[in-house]
Amino acid sequence: MNENTSLSASAPSNAFISGMHIALQMSAEPSEEDLQFAQQLGVEYVVLWTDGTKAGYDYYASRRELFERAGLKIYGFGNWDVHNQDAIVLNLPGRDAKVEEYKQHLRALGRAGIPYTTYAHMANGIWSTEPETTRGGAVARAFDLDKAESGHWHGKRYFMPLSHQRVYSEDELWANFTSFIEEVAPVAEEAGVKIGIHPDDPPGVDLAGVPRCIFGNFHGYERALQIANSPNVGVCFCVGCWLEGGSLMGKGVEESLRAFGKQKLFKIHFRNVSAPLPHFVETFVDNGYADMYPILRTLREIDFTGVIIADHIPQMVGGPRVSTAYTIGYMKAMLRRADEEVTAARAAQ
Repeated sequence: MNENTSLSASAPSNAFISGMHIALQMSAEPSEEDLQFAQQLGVEYVVLWTDGTKAGYDYYASRRELFERAGLKIYGFGNWDVHNQDAIVLNLPGRDAKVEEYKQHLRALGRAGIPYTTYAHMANGIWSTEPETTRGGAVARAFDLDKAESGHWHGKRYFMPLSHQRVYSEDELWANFTSFIEEVAPVAEEAGVKIGIHPDDPPGVDLAGVPRCIFGNFHGYERALQIANSPNVGVCFCVGCWLEGGSLMGKGVEESLRAFGKQKLFKIHFRNVSAPLPHFVETFVDNGYADMYPILRTLREIDFTGVIIADHIPQMVGGPRVSTAYTIGYMKAMLRRADEEVTAARAAQ
């Protein structure tokens, strides 16, 4: 697709979405069956990812056109190569080039009329231990702090005891975040794109010499959002990560959602876990230690506007579409119940 290809009018920020919607995380290169599956689930919005080899206006615009032909809107588009970048988090060589790449990502999204992108600020990736099983023998991601050896992101691994040859201080991480967000927030505002910052996974624990002090607890988020001081910088709230952290997060899930409010909540990752740290297994939405319905109802009560995605779903018999259909169906039922209850409660006031 070239820059002269016709698109419907671009919509900056969240202008094209009202209310709370369940979205499907999909491949940016969907098959016809993938698109049909999304249609059969009854979702309107999708979230996509790509890497630096394709990221840019032409590609983003071509994806928007492809999905809109299938009756689906792109809510968010991420770029793995400007996400979880140690050069940015730790101020390593190549930092300035990565920040510039991130700015170009934001500008390209804005031109293509895509209103949102998720960003994570982990220097040594997502950490997991060997997969474990949950209900019915479903295979799922797990993390056991006593067995943790390495983190990973986009084909790169980071190992204990020091992923970057030394211990970093919290002051260093805060200074690096401040310089990054002060550079990119004005670009996001100009482009009309919202940045939702994802929690550390797992949160609240130092791993391989790098503190997880900024996006590993509520008060870190609070400070970071004050530093950003931008309507376009907010939270991609991963319920699963918040449950992983448990008491380490400083506030519970529902209390945190109310504190951030609809102005700072841009996207929700909806998943449950077996227990908080030091050892958890990701599980089905109806099978973890949290009751997920009050969380969804809280989002409805605060009039959250944005999307919720099913996240890290355990592997059911029959393949990933079975797992996804089960989870989306469960979420749709809970959302309908929340809509009805909150509407009735407001009418009775």
